[in-house]
Amino acid sequence: MIVATWNVNGIRARFPRLLEWLEERKPDVACLQELKIEEESFPHLELRAAGYHAVLLGQTGWNGVAVIARDKPEPVVRGLPGAESNGARLVTAKVYGIDVTSVYVPNGKTASHPDFRMKLAWLERLCEHVEAREDRDAPVIVAGDYNVCPADIDSWAPEAMRDRIFHTVDERRLIARLMEAGLADLFRRAHPDDPGFSWWDYRAGSFHKKQGLRIDLLLGSASVASRLVDVAVDREFRKKSKAGSVPSDHAPVYATLS
Repeated sequence: MIVATWNVNGIRARFPRLLEWLEERKPDVACLQELKIEEESFPHLELRAAGYHAVLLGQTGWNGVAVIARDKPEPVVRGLPGAESNGARLVTAKVYGIDVTSVYVPNGKTASHPDFRMKLAWLERLCEHVEAREDRDAPVIVAGDYNVCPADIDSWAPEAMRDRIFHTVDERRLIARLMEAGLADLFRRAHPDDPGFSWWDYRAGSFHKKQGLRIDLLLGSASVASRLVDVAVDREFRKKSKAGSVPSDHAPVYATLS
């Protein structure tokens, strides 16, 4: 079974690339972020023609998250309870017996910007939401764009960026709290020494210079982590395709489960 996450940075612009990826990689379930589209305009029919169904929370021009799967997912939660006013940033669906959540954590802009406090408050609400689940043994995946480098290894310049956005103690403390609530970082479990960058700035050739950040995380409960075979960052789909489809600034990250 293949479970993935991908910030597509606009599904209208990236839909041809998404279809290429689905055809080539054939994930069973994928969490998508930054759809930048309302549900009424979401390409349900085209996605079904490719063999996938979607549960989503959309928003015009901003945010937007989805869980897509070969089997039809059942909606569980649309919107992070207590933080709905911060945009379409969380959706949960049950598929293959797993509660799969796609999250798009606020960026925060800078550590001194008012949005940074909102980001921390949103992450705290996410922690409370995960901590409140009734069955700690149930299989759960919480995947998406967290906009946080959990540790120095997850950044190309940790010393230069210390205390800057994505690298602050407060952000990392809240990611650690998710781990304490019973979620494992699947990529880091499989690859403890690989930076595993998943995002590169479009500017200044960052991708080719390997100046990236690992901010796209696949977190899974113990019952999911016990099935882990491997995790990979799909760098090939960060590149422009031969057909000319434009990549996102994020690469897909996918885990193979037994």
